[in-house]
Amino acid sequence: MICFPNAKINLGLNIVGKRPDGYHNIETVFYPIPVKDALEIVGSDRPRFEQTGIPVDAPEEKNLVIKALNALKMRYEIPPLEIHLLKAIPFGAGLGGGSADAAFMLRLLNDFCGLGIPMDELASIASTIGADCPFFIHNTPVFATGTGNLFEPVELSLKGYYLCLVKPDVAVSTAEAYSLVTPAHPEVSLKEIVRYPLSQWKELMKNDFEPSVFPRFPIIREIKETLYREGAVYASMSGSGSSVFGLFEQPPGLKEKAIFRDCFVWEGDL
Repeated sequence: MICFPNAKINLGLNIVGKRPDGYHNIETVFYPIPVKDALEIVGSDRPRFEQTGIPVDAPEEKNLVIKALNALKMRYEIPPLEIHLLKAIPFGAGLGGGSADAAFMLRLLNDFCGLGIPMDELASIASTIGADCPFFIHNTPVFATGTGNLFEPVELSLKGYYLCLVKPDVAVSTAEAYSLVTPAHPEVSLKEIVRYPLSQWKELMKNDFEPSVFPRFPIIREIKETLYREGAVYASMSGSGSSVFGLFEQPPGLKEKAIFRDCFVWEGDL
């Protein structure tokens, strides 16, 4: 049985406070996008885990797919499996690829093993693996608060727009990015801004990481500025970076520019 875990982008990101546990409270809008890994499981007398595609520099037991498997094994009888993960969602990009893999593994095991676990229970199990893992259980646009683990559905569709996603060859440390931001409540919540016409987002929808990340990684700023020069209605870094996306009303002709040779472009139905 096979599935295709997809990435997400952050539409705005406000860091609103620091918690006693050292983490931060945020508000953001998670939106699923069609950048995908591939995850397959089959029954096998010789269980093993194989990962191909983008190399993962971590021991097997720390891979979120294996953490998801072990989380279900603690609660249910899971047969021996052969697992293959084809990694295509970039790391250190603010796209939630590892969280997506974990959530889709839970969903895949639920179907493959006929466990009949309700979606809300799957989301609860996913929350033990990572803060934004539960988002990928339902995989629909949400307004996220807390550490990114509390969700409210939002009525939002980017259908008809073109999405350009660019991942430069740099990695941003999430911990360092948080350490450089002074938390503050926004004048207008993203929950309200996301309801405004997309043409107003440029002035209203902010990512609080950008002011500290851009001076350290000028290429990320350059990508965002170029997206706007090329006609993006809205452009932003996703999460703590380093990927940047732009939303266009017309097909963006960007492939001929060196800075965009490795970009991804999709039309509508996002």
